[in-house]
Amino acid sequence: MTYRVCLVCMGNICRSPMAEVVLRQALDDRGLGDRVVVESAGTGGWHEGDPMDERALRILTERGYDGSAHRARQFTRDWFDRYDLVLAMDRDNLANLRRMAPAGVEVRLFRSFDPAAPPDAEVPDPYYGGREGFEEVLALVESAAEGVAQHVADEID
Repeated sequence: MTYRVCLVCMGNICRSPMAEVVLRQALDDRGLGDRVVVESAGTGGWHEGDPMDERALRILTERGYDGSAHRARQFTRDWFDRYDLVLAMDRDNLANLRRMAPAGVEVRLFRSFDPAAPPDAEVPDPYYGGREGFEEVLALVESAAEGVAQHVADEID
């Protein structure tokens, strides 16, 4: 059985694709890459088909990650059936996902898996800022990805 995870932000060009790449690596490092599919999407469709924001891609590349294959997609209500775990990058997208989720489907914040993060911690949107915002996002994503990877490992074992 394949476990499926979707990470969701607003436009699917900065935060969620960065988290997708980092989480995929964390799962590969645990030997789970062949048992888990990690994907990402946005609640909005403005960037559908576009590659990752070049600033996000640059930061990932500098840290040894490969985000070059990413193309933005929009999350839709019927996608909930595809995934075992849907995680939002911030409270606004969490609220959007919860509004469209079928009854009984749980959606959580990505950083809720980071034991060092405060309750309701978000991954801030770096889009309108500079390099330091993308560096901060990568650090937050790397920290939370370890907790998500452990959760997924516990779920599939």
